[in-house]
Amino acid sequence: MEDNFYQFSAKSLQGKEISMAEYKGKVILVVNTASKCGLTPQYEGLETLFEKYKGKGLVILGFPCNQFGNQEPGTEKEISDSCLVNYGVSFPMFSKIEVNGENAHPIYKYLKGKLHGFFGKNIKWNFAKFLIGRDGIPVKRFSPTTVPQKLETDIEKYL
Repeated sequence: MEDNFYQFSAKSLQGKEISMAEYKGKVILVVNTASKCGLTPQYEGLETLFEKYKGKGLVILGFPCNQFGNQEPGTEKEISDSCLVNYGVSFPMFSKIEVNGENAHPIYKYLKGKLHGFFGKNIKWNFAKFLIGRDGIPVKRFSPTTVPQKLETDIEKYL
């Protein structure tokens, strides 16, 4: 089995199983999200990045997570409605997952194993970000407080 991001799949917010191989050849930004977090306004910045760079090959994948302060308590439909109505999110969003612990989604086990954060492997909070190159190899990890605009230089480098 290949050791890259494309070996995984995840359920979309609509319940459809999506292979990460669908994003082959793209620069991918993976973000664990939450609708009721102090960092939630980052959705707006992420959408701006997506709109600006999707034509050049960027895709942003949002993974809602309720492991931090119960800040994503809603159903898939509530999450979807909130993202769309409040922030106009048009990038792919997936069903709610765990990012830490033994029930962490395989995508997050893989990403954390490849790129450690400042506090070790675990995700510290909502809106931690992983940048994956066009070859499916994770290249950089950003803290939850790194605002999306600060990612532009790195994104451009890999596009």
